[in-house]
Amino acid sequence: MSDQPTSDPNDTSSSGTKPATVTAAGEPGWERAALEGIALAAINEQRAARRWKIFFRFAFLAVLLLVAIGLLDVSGGKVSSTGRHTALVSLDGEIASESTANAEDIDTALQNAFEDEGTAGVILRINSPGGSPVQAGIMYKEIRRLRAKYPAIPLYVVVGDMCASGGYYVAAAADKIYVDKASIVGSIGVLMDGFGFTGLMEKLGVERRMRTSGENKAFYDPFSPDTPKMDEHAQSMLDQIHTQFISAVRAGRGKRLHETPDIFSGLFWTGEKSVELGLADGFGDMDYVARDVIKAPDIVDYTVKESLTDRVARKFGTAVGSAAVHTLILTGKVSLR
Repeated sequence: MSDQPTSDPNDTSSSGTKPATVTAAGEPGWERAALEGIALAAINEQRAARRWKIFFRFAFLAVLLLVAIGLLDVSGGKVSSTGRHTALVSLDGEIASESTANAEDIDTALQNAFEDEGTAGVILRINSPGGSPVQAGIMYKEIRRLRAKYPAIPLYVVVGDMCASGGYYVAAAADKIYVDKASIVGSIGVLMDGFGFTGLMEKLGVERRMRTSGENKAFYDPFSPDTPKMDEHAQSMLDQIHTQFISAVRAGRGKRLHETPDIFSGLFWTGEKSVELGLADGFGDMDYVARDVIKAPDIVDYTVKESLTDRVARKFGTAVGSAAVHTLILTGKVSLR
């Protein structure tokens, strides 16, 4: 007989560990193991849900923070610059009071650029098909004023894909114009476009009912018949604005302009041809002009940036305005494009 005690499988006093639980179905302890598994899965699911909840809260706070930054963003602020540099102002898209290419923002950016003591020269980068003659004229006059006020600071226009009509109106005020050989330049002319629906209305049996006080109050109404008097008056306005455009180009370009019968006809040319005609002065991009012409390769952007609220308001206003205009098909808008 052995002197060693017989071990009891249910006795846990001699060792600190509990025997492994049998989890196979039909054996002792499987119900408890199943319940523990279900409870553990529920706990893990609750933890995952809690983590996602925290994530979405942080994401929501991040969106709110971005909106707050946009609301507090003040567009048109002066740029802090150090040292000698080339100032950049960009004019992109259609020239209009409700677009980013509006006279107020462009003039503000140009003023800030000229006023900076570190500015060695200004580049006005233009990529525009034209637009409002009023907005273009305001920019033209402001450029001429700033050039006279700061004679030691030159202003050069660098053309992107296009500098046509109202865009060229603005460019003509610069000291020099630089283009790419494939740029589209020119289109010195004015237009007024619209539609007439009187014939269609007659076919459909639709009657236009409008009363006015003033013989010409319904001038160029698309639902009323055209008259020779209206055409004569409209052509007179277009010719007058065209004359203003031509005078601005002649004053800006001077003897560099090689006038031909087509130069003011509304035609446009490649950048290569525009240099031959004296509409532009040479070939070069923004970096070339800053580095080799102004001799200040460091470029500081003074372009007025839209705040989030401005962008939303402009897009909303443009969408509503465009919908109304295109639905009603209002005509008679004069543009340089």
